[in-house]
Amino acid sequence: MNHNFTMNKHPIEINDTTLRDGEQAAGVVFNVEEKIAIATFLDSIGVQELEIGIPAMGHEEAESIRIIANLGLNAKLLGWNRANLSDIQASIDCGLQRVHVSVPVSDIQIAAKFRGQRQLMLDRLRDAINFACDHGLSVSLGGEDSSRADPSFLLDVVLSAQEWGVFRFRFCDTVGILDPLTTYSKVRSLIHHLSIPVEMHTHDDLGLAMANSLAGIEAGATSVNTTVNGIGERAGNVPLEEVVMALKQIYGIEMGIDTKRLLELSQLVAKAANYSVPPWKAIVGDNTFAHESGIHAHGVLQNPNTYEPFAPEDVGRERRLVVGKHSGRHLVLSVLQQHGITLSQLQIQSVLDAVRHQSVKIKRSLTVEELLSLVPQV
Repeated sequence: MNHNFTMNKHPIEINDTTLRDGEQAAGVVFNVEEKIAIATFLDSIGVQELEIGIPAMGHEEAESIRIIANLGLNAKLLGWNRANLSDIQASIDCGLQRVHVSVPVSDIQIAAKFRGQRQLMLDRLRDAINFACDHGLSVSLGGEDSSRADPSFLLDVVLSAQEWGVFRFRFCDTVGILDPLTTYSKVRSLIHHLSIPVEMHTHDDLGLAMANSLAGIEAGATSVNTTVNGIGERAGNVPLEEVVMALKQIYGIEMGIDTKRLLELSQLVAKAANYSVPPWKAIVGDNTFAHESGIHAHGVLQNPNTYEPFAPEDVGRERRLVVGKHSGRHLVLSVLQQHGITLSQLQIQSVLDAVRHQSVKIKRSLTVEELLSLVPQV
């Protein structure tokens, strides 16, 4: 694969769906205030588009969508709809100018939702798009289960929708079964036949959401449907913070997003979702810039580039050097010197032995205070 997409006439954009697909994660509920706070934060750091909910749900959901639509945000706002007129009307009632219409495109999904009748689905889709366009709305199309759809039927659906006036197609790996090479091939083939842009929507059931999103971008997709912290149905969606930093670090693509606030954003969403972020979570986890092992800490003390892919400050973090079972003498010496303590080589080895013994005993690394308390003992 070559990196042709860097020459793309269209910049790569984030369309964040934390407030729609993210909230569909089992056990996650955002109240109106939290939805407003998340939308406002995403907008303030430069995210270009927000999918802010499902208007047809009514009640608090519709209220929060109406309020967000009236905030005067810079981001383009999108409501999620099925292909029926009442859903579109609910979006209009919420004051939205852009709607996303999702239809099943794989035979397994069409069997479940349209009794296996492809033509019935197409008729409903055409009516929904016409209704939305007649009311002055911009319409994007989502192909639910695109990854398992018959490729020629999928192309027929998207070409028809393109003719009916949709502005973009969302390629959905709804159950996360694709690998990057297959993703590239499927998306490349679609883009070859379309005049509208393609957006990637990937799920992490096999841990490949991020790789598949990048493969889609390599193939020519110009938008990625993300969620903060990767929250979402089952194993979640592709994480916003990972897409933004991967595009920046691997391909040199600046998204116009303030990456220094990604940690703050992650913490806001984690608190609202009532779920903690795993410490080893890429980009925003607590351990992303924490170093304990002797070789790593020694390297980082000399030059951070030895064991860090980018500076912690780039994502709002600070480097942490952790004293624990795997620490070496260089780190222990460095921490003690910072506290005005100078020991002989023999004494440092004794402290190191005590650190390792204590760390195994309490099954974690030591705080600075706990380290200092070991010094008098040697």
